[in-house]
Amino acid sequence: MGCDFVELAVSGVRSLSPYQPGKPVEELAREQGLDVDAIVKLASNENPLGPAPSSLDAIGRHLSELARYPDGNLFNLRDALSQKLAIQPEQITFGNGSNDVLVLLAQSWLQPGVSAVFSEYAFVVYPIAVTAAGAESIVVPARNWGHDLDAMADAVRDDTRMIFLANPNNPTGTAFTRDELTGFLNKVRSDVIVVLDEAYFEYVQDERYPDGVALLKQYPNLVVTRTFSKAYGLAGSRVGYAVSSVEMAGVLNKLRQPFNVNNLGECAAVAVLNDDEYLQRSRDVNTQGLQTVAAGLRAMGFEYIPSMGNFITFDTGGDARVYYQKLLEKGVIVRPVANYGMPGHLRVSIGLPEENERFLQALKEVKEVVS
Repeated sequence: MGCDFVELAVSGVRSLSPYQPGKPVEELAREQGLDVDAIVKLASNENPLGPAPSSLDAIGRHLSELARYPDGNLFNLRDALSQKLAIQPEQITFGNGSNDVLVLLAQSWLQPGVSAVFSEYAFVVYPIAVTAAGAESIVVPARNWGHDLDAMADAVRDDTRMIFLANPNNPTGTAFTRDELTGFLNKVRSDVIVVLDEAYFEYVQDERYPDGVALLKQYPNLVVTRTFSKAYGLAGSRVGYAVSSVEMAGVLNKLRQPFNVNNLGECAAVAVLNDDEYLQRSRDVNTQGLQTVAAGLRAMGFEYIPSMGNFITFDTGGDARVYYQKLLEKGVIVRPVANYGMPGHLRVSIGLPEENERFLQALKEVKEVVS
């Protein structure tokens, strides 16, 4: 007789739905019979500049090392980050992207019988990680599409072990200030781990915005996660990390796979970490792009959520699937966010100036047809 391996799976895993990434360019080209070069992908919050020349040069120098296993401790990147952030090397935990670290955090401290708190419209990896660990999710209603920190503090129960915060938040682009964050941290019990997801940290240029790493000494229960996938242009290399107390990092590194960051990802990250010119170009292109796309959406009458990330989420005024499909037919890939409970919205990543204009023109044409 056959065996039902689905029923044998861990209960938390059985209830999950797979993460849905943005549609690849090649897939759309096959579906619509389009030229790959004619497609604009603005779905996955990638850096439109492409990888930094400094990263590409470093990768080229290390290609001959592909037959070797990576340095399991990532000494070079650990040393570079500890100097850059003025922290101890032992405070760092590396991941295959920052969502790998988010899962490690859940696996290390969550289990059946405990709970974790996160916001409505928060990054979809949080509920996946919590549910897979067998813990209970406490979802706090959003306020103005962002985190209601007072309500989240009030939602903490005796069995709460972890809180996930995203600043800025994906997919809404909202952010909270330093004062709001410290006020929240002062309300939370010291035995509740607060995970501050700063994947879009480098894009924010508001002096009121907090630097989570700078708060670690004051709040030992805080963990900050960051990534090289966004502003540093290395989404395909999958390099992320967490900064925490030495004690918490010690726990995480017991579970972390020793080779979860590869040779090329490490050398590319080391090279771009101090490439200030590339980072500033990334910020400048994004800042200008945000202004252009926001202005275009306003001119067409679309409501949008003001964003501090490298994307804007806007309300189509109806079923967003219609707009999404018609944009695909025009060779423009954006991101539906119905899985976040936002069926009328689409998220568009900020691209190069010509890509932003291509999106706005396509959206205008679709609006005329749909309306």
